[in-house]
Amino acid sequence: MVQPFHLAIPVTDLEQARQFYGELLGCDMGRSSEQWIDWNFFGHQLVTHCVAQMPSSPQYNSVDSHAVPVPHFGVVLSVEQWHALCEKVRGKVDFVLEPYTRFAGQVGEQHTMFFTDPFGNALEFKAFADMEQLFATDE
Repeated sequence: MVQPFHLAIPVTDLEQARQFYGELLGCDMGRSSEQWIDWNFFGHQLVTHCVAQMPSSPQYNSVDSHAVPVPHFGVVLSVEQWHALCEKVRGKVDFVLEPYTRFAGQVGEQHTMFFTDPFGNALEFKAFADMEQLFATDE
């Protein structure tokens, strides 16, 4: 069994967080207060904490000749879930990196897309046709 992770991220408006994580992404809301909301983020615990101002913007690294925002977080979905999420968010988010197949024909081939939440937190969603490739190496 995969163990769920816990991640806390900054946001500046909990209502916008409800709209993005709850309504757009379809995450179930858990416990909350006037300062934070727990989300079921694809089986993992994501906590949006309200802050007065966001920390610095992400930097970028080159991966497969694309600029990838760092830091970022996300989940590995099934190929079907990934395609469904692509359709759900298309036209509703600004992609940092449009959906595409990374490392095509190589070890670690995967579908990936990046976009930010309304606060600038970078999210990656990926899927592997062969889940055995998740931790595969070139060796």
